[in-house]
Amino acid sequence: MFGEVLRHFREAAGFTQAGLSNKIPCDRSQVARVEAGTRVPQDTFAKQCDELLGTGGVLLRLWGRIDWYPEVEHPDWFERRAEMDAKALAVHEYQVHAMPGLLQTPDYAYALFARRIASVDEVEDRVRARMSRQRRFLAVGGPLYMAVLDESCLRNVVGNPAVMREQCAHLLTVGQLPNIRIQIAPAGRPDIDRPDTSLSLIALPDGHNWVYSESLDRGHFNDDPAVCASHRQTYDVLRADAPSAHESAALISDVMEGYEQHGQARTQHGDLDQEQLQRRKRRQLHRSGTHLDEEQLQRRQRRQLHRSSPRYPRRRPRS
Repeated sequence: MFGEVLRHFREAAGFTQAGLSNKIPCDRSQVARVEAGTRVPQDTFAKQCDELLGTGGVLLRLWGRIDWYPEVEHPDWFERRAEMDAKALAVHEYQVHAMPGLLQTPDYAYALFARRIASVDEVEDRVRARMSRQRRFLAVGGPLYMAVLDESCLRNVVGNPAVMREQCAHLLTVGQLPNIRIQIAPAGRPDIDRPDTSLSLIALPDGHNWVYSESLDRGHFNDDPAVCASHRQTYDVLRADAPSAHESAALISDVMEGYEQHGQARTQHGDLDQEQLQRRKRRQLHRSGTHLDEEQLQRRQRRQLHRSSPRYPRRRPRS
């Protein structure tokens, strides 16, 4: 439904999918997938489309009324952690190499799962389940969530630079929520004592505290008070030594700008390739003794494109 409404306003405003994606900016495939109903958009995407298409805020209001993740299924070994997230009072997390699940965008999660899962349906189920865990923490009055991310989480490209740019923008957005703080442990700071692996410290309403970590194919839980206290002390020192949330936001912005420049460089490179192709064609025509102006050249190219395009049978009216 959201995709149909977006397509209606886009076409009414005279935008192509590529034209709208350039204005946002994002990949054209993102707009196409949202309109096809195969991708869940962020609220910032809906707001930007409202502004660009002059909808009066219709898309953002519609976005807020849709239950985007009604079906929740987790791998068996992860169900226990998901149940804890559903009632936790606070989660303190350290992550290395990849973004923590509670902070991932749908595209980032999709690209991450698609690396190891061949079935598209299973990947989409996993993404849906992961996004459902985030709802409590991103809602008004959500549980306390403190995350310290190793800089490798920002630098390791998952999907492509466009996915990473959107992921960085998401970190900056959710990091402004009153219950969420995100800090980055820079790679160039050997003085920061980092845990040996990613871990989560989970506080439950009954006063119970858990340490959670993961290996390749399973999760590990420990509620030994001595173990919890030891990891809590390590984590508190890490947070104290890491740059503040404000300073970390500046680092995230710098990394995001790098991904933006990469995308712009690719676009400029593509434009340059097209220009070189046009010049090559003109030189070929000149050598063959054919002299065409720009309009004639474009007409010839359109005819060639039309001849090479697939043919589809036309629908005939029923008698």
